[in-house]
Amino acid sequence: MSCWELCSSSWVLSRAPMAMTMTSGSSWRMGSTKTKTKTTTHHPSFFFKLKPSCCTNNINGPTESSASSSLSSRAWYNPLRRTHRSLDQDPDIVRHWIQPDHPLAFPERFTVASYNILGDRNASKHRDLYTNVPSFYMTWEHRKKVIYKELMRWNPDIICLQEVDKYYDLSEILVKAGYVGSYKRRTGDAIDGCAMFWKANEFRLLEGESIEFKGFGLRDNVAQLSVFEMCKDESRRLLIGNIHVLYNPSHGDVKLGQIRFLLSRAQILSEKWGNAPVVLAGDFNSTPQSGIYKFLSSSELNILLYDKRELSGQRSCHPSQVLGVKKEMRSPLILTNRLFNNCWTDEEVKVATGNAGCHLLVHPLKIASSYATVKGSEKTRGCNGEPLATSYHSKFLGTVDYLWYSDGIVPTRVLDTIPLDILQSTGGLPCKKVGSDHLALVSEFAFTPRTKKATISTLKYS
Repeated sequence: MSCWELCSSSWVLSRAPMAMTMTSGSSWRMGSTKTKTKTTTHHPSFFFKLKPSCCTNNINGPTESSASSSLSSRAWYNPLRRTHRSLDQDPDIVRHWIQPDHPLAFPERFTVASYNILGDRNASKHRDLYTNVPSFYMTWEHRKKVIYKELMRWNPDIICLQEVDKYYDLSEILVKAGYVGSYKRRTGDAIDGCAMFWKANEFRLLEGESIEFKGFGLRDNVAQLSVFEMCKDESRRLLIGNIHVLYNPSHGDVKLGQIRFLLSRAQILSEKWGNAPVVLAGDFNSTPQSGIYKFLSSSELNILLYDKRELSGQRSCHPSQVLGVKKEMRSPLILTNRLFNNCWTDEEVKVATGNAGCHLLVHPLKIASSYATVKGSEKTRGCNGEPLATSYHSKFLGTVDYLWYSDGIVPTRVLDTIPLDILQSTGGLPCKKVGSDHLALVSEFAFTPRTKKATISTLKYS
């Protein structure tokens, strides 16, 4: 038995250029006349055409803090920790573009970046994670400049950011660089959220949606979905999703519920706009070895084969485990159900699948990871092709960030991550050339040649 949950809501069409419209739940929108926006929010969502609006935001809300502190309070030993790291000790970090073995010649291309930029409040609140990072590297004024330089160096057409609590600062400088921005703040006491920027001369926003998971019993996290058309070819449509999944490793049911709902909404919007290709970016707080990764990559998951506390794989990524003496790793996959029959309550099953009587979770999007598709070297990639690490601080070293893509587009190159030995030599992020405790993922995609049927389907919405 498979499960799929759909949701319905109203849409609001702004009627005047730069008009501000208030939708249900006091959600605000500024944009062009062609853009539809939808929200089910109780906190502001902002879309900016020319002028940014002031807003601030964090990542670990009260619903996550207890589990976070429990996990991070263990007395682990980091074998590569340097207790006196100075500013001149940082290694030279250089990131290279890599292409498939047989490069594609498709002309219509675009670049997407996904970056968890480390909220300023989190950087201050969780200073124990950055004990080996010079305090200068932790200041927002420094990190803001580094993040901006990183983004401008890679020149992405679309930027998806997570853990944003200084949206005004970022929008101010990115608007000057030719980008348009949208923002969705988390619900509850947290002040961070997700932000999306795109080049105004390359893409036009057709429809935007903000998702508040709290309204569906899935905590205070949020996500964004935006439908774009290329300015140079209006028949080329594209759906971009941006999400920051719940951190708490113990709540795999909530993580699955959030991802399930995002995939459901992405599928609906894609079909509405002529089966527009999909790119899903974000911090999924799940490793490549996890059950959640399997669900995303294979489109199905029998949750009874997994302990919900191990679904994300995060517990196996402390630096002492990753960098220390190799040990036999505990697999979350259990060949017999009986050991974990009591681990899933009916309520947890309902949260994960949308139906208390359903254990097989299925999603209709056929997606793949751009980094797993474009192969890299053993210095930067794991056995399944994903980066060895996209995040590094004193209590975590591993991969949780991804760029997923659907049919209709293919990755033509990706910005490779940092070799593990170079990353280790930093002692932890941020550093001189990286403005966050995560590495940005950047992928160039190309539209595949369209069929006659696809062209007719797309033109229906013109």
